[in-house]
Amino acid sequence: MARFSNRVAVVTGASRGIGKATVRRLATEGASVCMMDIDERGLKESYEELLKEGFSLYPLTVDVSKRDQVEAAFEEVVKRFGRIDILVNNAGVIRDNLLFKMTDNDWDTVMNVHLKGSFYCSQTAQKVMVQQNYGRIINISSTSALGNRGQANYATAKAGLQGFTKTLALELGKYGITVNAVAPGFVETEMTKATAERIGISFEDMVKRSVAAIPVGRTGKPEDIAHAIAFFAQEESSFINGQVLYVAGGPKA
Repeated sequence: MARFSNRVAVVTGASRGIGKATVRRLATEGASVCMMDIDERGLKESYEELLKEGFSLYPLTVDVSKRDQVEAAFEEVVKRFGRIDILVNNAGVIRDNLLFKMTDNDWDTVMNVHLKGSFYCSQTAQKVMVQQNYGRIINISSTSALGNRGQANYATAKAGLQGFTKTLALELGKYGITVNAVAPGFVETEMTKATAERIGISFEDMVKRSVAAIPVGRTGKPEDIAHAIAFFAQEESSFINGQVLYVAGGPKA
């Protein structure tokens, strides 16, 4: 039997990269997956692509930084599938800049999507999970939580998600809900391509530089992170709670 048969998952930021790979990983193993993303066009394209693989999917265009949209979307998921077992808080943006150039909007946008979005989604999902006495919440942090030049906003948000993870683990554990975080290192996504553009180098050069510092001798792929997420999401991980797993090809934390 597949690990996630009869389970219902919600993945935010699901239209590409780590989110899309996570949808495929969970759905491949039997989960019904609600794909949430603010990018309506990208979401539609990914949904139609994955649907051809025979998965049980439900796309919803949602701005996770808006409480009313989050609550309405989760209500739709429950109406359609009857439950919510897994939440992956993956939605994220970057507004990179050195501190002296960073604007209020750069700061607020990153905080709103990463932190407020994860807060809204987790708070809404836990209402269902508590009633079920079962749930898995996985937050996507980053090695940038340890500090990264030009990412004061992003690093702060990703570090905040680690504190959020540990606190929810303490509060929700007695209800059969575990809360853990995955902190990717360098992963080849549209976001890292945007970072390369920001610092003025080609993506190929960025990959080469990154590989030189990664002990396993390669960069990460979205599928690498999806595997780690699936580990935390499975029923058998019920005694793993409040942990941050760095998936970076070497020791980080």
